[in-house]
Amino acid sequence: QVQLVESGGGSVQSGGSLRLSCAISGYTYRPEAMAWFRQFPGKAREGVAAINSENTVRYVDSVKGRFTISQDNAKNTLYLQMNSLKPEDTAMYYCAADPRRWLLLRGEYTHWGQGTQVTVSS
Repeated sequence: QVQLVESGGGSVQSGGSLRLSCAISGYTYRPEAMAWFRQFPGKAREGVAAINSENTVRYVDSVKGRFTISQDNAKNTLYLQMNSLKPEDTAMYYCAADPRRWLLLRGEYTHWGQGTQVTVSS
């Protein structure tokens, strides 16, 4: 049973920072790809950042230079460091993992968490 559990969301002022964490369990081996997605009210999920087993990363243009995705394989944890937050970053954030495919920011990941809310005030 694979489980992904997000934490670290909350409410911050514009310009502030948050670090999201995703605890991953149930994989015998390191997954090939992990990613963060976000969903705005009434909109489809959007890929935010992705990382693969070689530490190749991909970001959506709107967060480049502000967000950093990383992984700690010893702790089976995925992180998203979010700096210089803007009100338009307000969304539900989800982590995702795929055991064998490098999916970049596409939405076809096999395993998903249940989300953590990020709210940025002006």
